[in-house]
This record gives sequence, C-alpha cells and structure tokens, in this order.
Amino acid sequence: MPDTKTLITSTSTRTTTDDQALKARHRAMWALGDYHAVATELIADLGPTLVAACEIGPGQHVLDVAAGSGNVAIPAAATGAHVIATDLTPELLDRGEVDAAGRGLRLEWQVADAERLPFDDGAFDVVTSCVGVMFAPHHQAAADELVRVTRPGGRIGLISWTPAGFIGQLFATMKPFAPAPPPGAQPPPLWGDVAHLRELFADRITDVLVTQQSLRVDGLEAPGAFRDYFKSNYGPTIAAYRGIADQPERVAELDQALFDLAERNRQPDGSLEWEYLMVVATVV
Repeated sequence: MPDTKTLITSTSTRTTTDDQALKARHRAMWALGDYHAVATELIADLGPTLVAACEIGPGQHVLDVAAGSGNVAIPAAATGAHVIATDLTPELLDRGEVDAAGRGLRLEWQVADAERLPFDDGAFDVVTSCVGVMFAPHHQAAADELVRVTRPGGRIGLISWTPAGFIGQLFATMKPFAPAPPPGAQPPPLWGDVAHLRELFADRITDVLVTQQSLRVDGLEAPGAFRDYFKSNYGPTIAAYRGIADQPERVAELDQALFDLAERNRQPDGSLEWEYLMVVATVV
C-alpha cells in the first residue's frame, strides 16, 4: 500500500464532472479555519473511545476513513496497530502527520475519497470513522466502501453526531443560510440515526453494538464564545458565513441563531453536551 498523498481516482461511473466539483468544494471547505483545533481541543476524547470500543491492538491492519488530523488514527497506532489514515483534505492529514511524529508514531497518511477507497476488498481487520465519513455526500456509496474493504469477521466502528444532538442542531440552524445541497447529497447527521444505518448496511453486518452517548465540551461557556470559535475554526460554519458575507442583515441573523443555539443547550455549569451515536459491528 503506497504511502502517498496523491488522490487516487477510480473508473467508477459515479466519477462525473459534477461529483468531482462537489468533492473539490468539500475538500476546500474542510481546509478552512482550523479543524485540527476542533479535533484536539474539543473532541479529542472521541478517538480513544472508538479505539477501545473496536478493541484495536498490536498487529491489526486498521483503516481510518475521513480521518481528519488523526483523531482515531493516532491513538490506534499507539496500540501497535498498522494504521492508514485517509481523508479528502490533505491539509488535515499534514497536521496529523506532524502530531504523530511528535509522539514517535509511524502510520500512513493518504488522500482518498471515502466513496471510492483505493484499497482491495477485505484488506483491513478494522475500519473506523469518527465524525468523518458522515460528511461524505452519498451515504450508500460510503457505507458500501466501508464494508468492501473490511475482511469478513472484521469490525467497522463509527461515531456520528445525532440529528437531535447539538451538532445536528447546528447544521439545522445553518441550513437556511447555506446554499442548497446538490441533488443526491444527504444530510450528515443521518449517520447518527439507527434506522438510517440499518438501511445502509442491511444484512452485511452482525453483532451490532449501538450506544448513544454525550461528549462534554468545556471552554465555550459563553454562547458568544461558541459562535466565535466556530466562525473561526469550523469549515462548514466558515463556509456558511462566506456565502452571506455581502448581506450584513443575514450575517446578523446567523450570529443570533448560533448564539441562541448555544444558549438553549448550555448546561447549568456552562458546559455543552454533544450527543453522538457509536456503532461497532462485525462484517459478515
């Protein structure tokens, strides 16, 4: 498996000009701001949680899909597993590679599309994605790829934000201010819905363990602090603001909507609780 950061394309009939343009927009969106800060400052605990749930250990061949800057891939490599981290956005992989090197860990970082993974069938013992593959626009194509590259008897482990949880509410809040998604693209938080996952994976998985949990997020106690942090660091939020930058009244509306979102969800101690769904299953 080559250690390369060259996007590997496929002969799939789904590789159309429109699809390539959509993926280019996604790639650019996630390069905006500083998602690495979000991953390491706010949601760092999710990676080790998924690694433990998947029982990743020495000698296993692990693929982390839509890995970002290595939230799962790095702690997986720390167990002694052989890890490949893939993402559509090379800038995120670059940050992860630096972090891994700082910890003395060696793993492969490869640019790849979650809907067209450049690996053989059944190549991995464990395939993971932590709030990553959920953002691939075509859910069935992404789910099919997760199953395809996992060996029979191997595990798939996923963490996804739920539709009703805080991040699901965030995307619902931003939706009126963002351009309409292209035909066929599906909302990311659907990956946090059990019924949707049943449709995606059907009878191709077994021994399914589903848990719904919440991540406590500190440091954004003031609603304005949450809004400003996401305006500066989170690609989808930055993109929403850029789309209305020439409409001051719309910017003010989105400012208030994000403030209200954080205010509604603030816990008595000021923290935020971000609900997620974790699924670990065995491929048939």
